[in-house]
Amino acid sequence: MEQVSSTGRPVQITVTDGYDLKGFKGDTPVTFIRAEFNQVVLGDSAKITVSPEGTAKYNFTCSFEFNPEGGVTLDDLAHKPVFLTMTEALPKEKKQKEEKTMILGQAVVDLLPLLEGKSSFETMVPLHPVPGSPLEPLRSGVKQCSLEVKVFVAEPLLTAAQISGGNLLKVTLEAAYSVPESFIPVGPLQNCMVGLQVPSAGEKDYPIYFKNGTLKLGGEREPVPRPKKWPIANILAPGANNIPDAFIVGGPYEEEEGELNHPETDDEGQLSFHGVAYVNMVPLLYPGVKRIRGAFHVYPYLDSTVYEKTKCLFSLFRDTGHNLIQNNKIGGINSPVSKPVISKNLKEDKTVKEKDIEARPRPGDVQAPSIKSQSSDTPLEIEPSLCNNPEGQQYVEAGTYIVLEIELDKALVPKRMPEELARRVKEMIPPRPPLTRRTGGAQKAVSDYHMQIKNISRAILNEYHRMFGKEAVKVGSDVDSETLEEQKCQLNYELNCSGKYFAFKEQLKHAVVKIVREKYLKTTAFESQEELQKFISELYVFLVDQMHVALNQAMPDDVQGTPSTIYTSSEQLRLFAFEAEVNENYEMATVYYEERLVREPQNLEHWLDYGAFCLLTEDNIKAQECFRKALSLNQNHIHSLLLCGVLAVLMENYEQAEIFFEDATCLEPTNVVAWTLLGLYYEIQNNDIRMEMAFHEAFKQLQARVLQAQVTKQRRTSTVEYVEEGGKADSCLGPWGITSGSSTAAVKVEAPAGLGAPLSILDEFLDESSNLQSESHEPILSVQSQDPTTSQKPSNTFVKKTPSKKGASKCQASSSSLHPTLYSVSQTPTTIFMETIRFLMKVNAVQYVHRVLAHELLCPHGGPSCEYYLVLAQTHLLKKDFAKAEEYLQQAAQMDYLNPNVWGVKGHLYFLSGNHAEAKACYERTISFVVDASEMHFIFLRLGQIYLEEKEYEKAKKTYLQVCKRSPSCLTWLGLGIACYQLDELTEAEDALSEANALNNYNAEVWAYLALVCLKAGRQLEAEQAYKYTMKLKLKDESLLAEIHMVQETVGFGNPSF
Repeated sequence: MEQVSSTGRPVQITVTDGYDLKGFKGDTPVTFIRAEFNQVVLGDSAKITVSPEGTAKYNFTCSFEFNPEGGVTLDDLAHKPVFLTMTEALPKEKKQKEEKTMILGQAVVDLLPLLEGKSSFETMVPLHPVPGSPLEPLRSGVKQCSLEVKVFVAEPLLTAAQISGGNLLKVTLEAAYSVPESFIPVGPLQNCMVGLQVPSAGEKDYPIYFKNGTLKLGGEREPVPRPKKWPIANILAPGANNIPDAFIVGGPYEEEEGELNHPETDDEGQLSFHGVAYVNMVPLLYPGVKRIRGAFHVYPYLDSTVYEKTKCLFSLFRDTGHNLIQNNKIGGINSPVSKPVISKNLKEDKTVKEKDIEARPRPGDVQAPSIKSQSSDTPLEIEPSLCNNPEGQQYVEAGTYIVLEIELDKALVPKRMPEELARRVKEMIPPRPPLTRRTGGAQKAVSDYHMQIKNISRAILNEYHRMFGKEAVKVGSDVDSETLEEQKCQLNYELNCSGKYFAFKEQLKHAVVKIVREKYLKTTAFESQEELQKFISELYVFLVDQMHVALNQAMPDDVQGTPSTIYTSSEQLRLFAFEAEVNENYEMATVYYEERLVREPQNLEHWLDYGAFCLLTEDNIKAQECFRKALSLNQNHIHSLLLCGVLAVLMENYEQAEIFFEDATCLEPTNVVAWTLLGLYYEIQNNDIRMEMAFHEAFKQLQARVLQAQVTKQRRTSTVEYVEEGGKADSCLGPWGITSGSSTAAVKVEAPAGLGAPLSILDEFLDESSNLQSESHEPILSVQSQDPTTSQKPSNTFVKKTPSKKGASKCQASSSSLHPTLYSVSQTPTTIFMETIRFLMKVNAVQYVHRVLAHELLCPHGGPSCEYYLVLAQTHLLKKDFAKAEEYLQQAAQMDYLNPNVWGVKGHLYFLSGNHAEAKACYERTISFVVDASEMHFIFLRLGQIYLEEKEYEKAKKTYLQVCKRSPSCLTWLGLGIACYQLDELTEAEDALSEANALNNYNAEVWAYLALVCLKAGRQLEAEQAYKYTMKLKLKDESLLAEIHMVQETVGFGNPSF
């Protein structure tokens, strides 16, 4: 903040009127107002008689001087009010020498508006009665006695630049809980006090003291909301202690920043003296954060420990305790702090219960200059007795903690607004409107050709009827071929003589030209006669085929039925592409992906799938194009934003990556993956503070989602449990919800965790239920009874972790065997990093996965797990590093031997490495589990292939039948067709191979087995046709080609080249 002018400026306070006033004697008491500020009396008003209506006109003005260099400072204006005390002057009695007065009440005027840039303001302040006063206390429905006050300065105390560059820090100490038993007063009333040092840049740390703490008996709850109090002692009217319009509202403890944002059970202690609580202020450096609130443990005060954590050389109470006690007697709050000297006499006779609060930066965090702590050059003197604080140790034994709130008027680090992020995204990737459907193109050209064929065929038919009559030929009538041939010659002669043939040809010419231009893209002259003849031949075949299509459509239904066609859906094309990917047939996979895009170019999921495929082939530039195309179709699509961010990081466009990730968190603040990826980005940028912020938010959102799932599950069972236990749950509610000590109210549920790692790119397609999470651990589920909106606030519940990992693993093993789930087999609790790993594996962002795996390994809630090792194995399997993959799979099997995903990936490992015997054993074990693995499609496919290799055709047939029912494709039907062919079930083999051919007529192996079936069935024409396509598509299986030649020689036909 800029320096405030050091010249003194008067601040005027004017009390104009009083309303609804009463006195001790009579209805028209004589009263006057006394104004005080900063322990100084500003003046008394004239004595005014109150009217019978209870009003009084004081018009009393007083002032004090604001001077930042000395006297009243900005801090004084911020947390010290003006006190207006109303006193009644009683009439003198006969023998009374001096006038007797009685205090009626006290009002407070908050001067904070002066720090907000105002030069004047008016306010109606309530007059709070003192004990025994006739004034009406503040109650709803009753008129409150009040004073009208005006505050005025000649010019604003702060300029606009000073206000924008400054900030206001508000610190609220709500309460201390679980205090030691020695706090219970048995002698004189004690003053409980807490001190806080606020670091100040270039200046001495500013001390703040919270005094006048009142003890309450155990079990007595604090009301919520309750007013915040002025940090000033000896206020006459109890109601004047409350800061106007400032309340403690509390909140779910899971959203707090303190150390006790999870359930704990505290033991009771006996003694206490001097303690300290460490407050992590780093969250105030998070973008947009203006407030932190939480519960913090109180530890014994040891100078060495305090210095190690905070670099503070002294306790606030060491030398100022005596002054504080003296100031309490006169209503002071702050006093000058003398140079600290550690006292050697530690057993001071104090009646003050002391606690220090230290702002504790975490190791490695970079502090902003505005909160940099200034340490003294005074050397630290550690007395032997300082290393042992038995009285303070009782804070730990009692489990004492304080609830503290720190609030700023403006965030120290501004946060970019969602509108700005959306604007930046639009600048990088402009939204693209849906393409208008073209009226031309190849499809339109062919359609026009069909229409002309139909028109010409009708005209020729009409001419035939004119010449030979409509009864000349009927459907099903017997007409000899000679008659038909004669009629054909006569019709051709008539058409040529009349010129109609030439007219029909001209009519068809334009449609043919459009096909040449639109479908074959031929617009220039041919370079040679051979090229022209080749094109004409190709065009003629196409036109004749399309003519037959048009004529078949125009013929009557009873003559020619419409041929059935098998339409491949977008999901089928996606499956075929995945099959080609896994089989490393990337060219065919590209064809399927591009066909999906041609069909539905405005479907962003198709672009994301194609981009993920490009990531697999390490074509990052094309992947980026696909993800940005998807984002241009919908700029609010979270996955598109995240994938654009991932590609931006991989291509080192870090500024763009931050925009994408931040925009994703703004659009969907509950998205765990978005926050985690943002944290990983900040880690790359070495921004530890923001990294911690993003990971913390991700963990909070994951915890809320898990707990919401538990609440939903518990609701389905709570009614039965309540009836069985006789409705005893209400008696077990504690301050944090249901206590763990009650078996009647503590409902054991299993916390959702994710599936094992996505073990192939088919995971998302074949098992959409992989997003459903399995369950593990036995947390205690709690709902705060006082919150009626529990169903909308999952943070009102909490999870209690199982303390023993060994015990937890035993429990998981037993639960998985007794209660298998349909969708998942993993029993490890999910973490923000494992959830992000699943997302990255599904989109083939393997380059990013290893960074996240490192975090998962070090995560307190993560660590090595079955899913962790499965992901590692999968990444090494993609690199063909079979030795490493096998090592990690062995470790995964040791952690969860009954996990079918482990055995499925093991099977893939052995299959790819050529050990088909071991692969067969693993696949058979996988399909024997009640719960399916994540990628059953390829498990069945490869197991069936192994059965065919080992000539176990019945098993192969059964296996392929299963997968054909689950997810049919060309490869599944081909496998079934081969098995049936080997079993001499030619009819079933032909049916299966026909299904395979309908799904993909470019598979040479399908045509080869169709040729074999037709050869054995004695169908020469079809056998030759199938063989022709087999050779045209270049069958690579030499043994299969040799078998075809052998059968052709046996039957004597099938090869047109003989």
